[in-house]
Amino acid sequence: MRYITFALSKGRLTDLSIRLLEGAGIDCTELKSDSRKLILSDEKNKIRFFLAKPADVPVYVEYGAADIGIVGKDTLLEEGRDLYEVLDLGFAKCRMCVAGPKELEGKMDSVSITRVATKYPEVARSYFRHKRRESVEIIKLSGSIELAPLVGLSEVIVDLVETGRTLKENGLVVLDTIYEISARMVVNRVSMKMENQRITKIIEDIRKQL
Repeated sequence: MRYITFALSKGRLTDLSIRLLEGAGIDCTELKSDSRKLILSDEKNKIRFFLAKPADVPVYVEYGAADIGIVGKDTLLEEGRDLYEVLDLGFAKCRMCVAGPKELEGKMDSVSITRVATKYPEVARSYFRHKRRESVEIIKLSGSIELAPLVGLSEVIVDLVETGRTLKENGLVVLDTIYEISARMVVNRVSMKMENQRITKIIEDIRKQL
């Protein structure tokens, strides 16, 4: 019997993912240890795990280096990989939003936006091109996106909003919600055919906990 391999997102999704896997009867002892090993396993159930940067998880799954991945919907939208999205896990909820200065509230249709700052260039490009039919310059940043409109780098930003506190403290507001975001479980298309029975059982055991 071959191993089924999970790619898990490093960071805030890790502990919540482990809890779900344990609830599905998977032994995560090695995963929870302080081991320096890159690939950890549950020998009894023939399951392997590795932790990866969120942006890399869909890549590992699409290419079959992992059979199953757990990652945020924001990453899936940005990466646009060819995968089966099988479960909305319902945790790490937030929204992908367009935000900007308060004076733009309710005026998005009457002002022309020329520059948008974001960590999610693909999501932003798609939104402005297809939903708003506007041609804008997308500026990719990796730090505090909220800074961009405050220093005149862009009129608006596209970013994840959880509580909205950072926006509020900097005089910014949500102008439009693009997507509702949460953690998702994705499966490689070939793995789903080859290991259908085992993967379907894992999906069902996790679904029961949601």
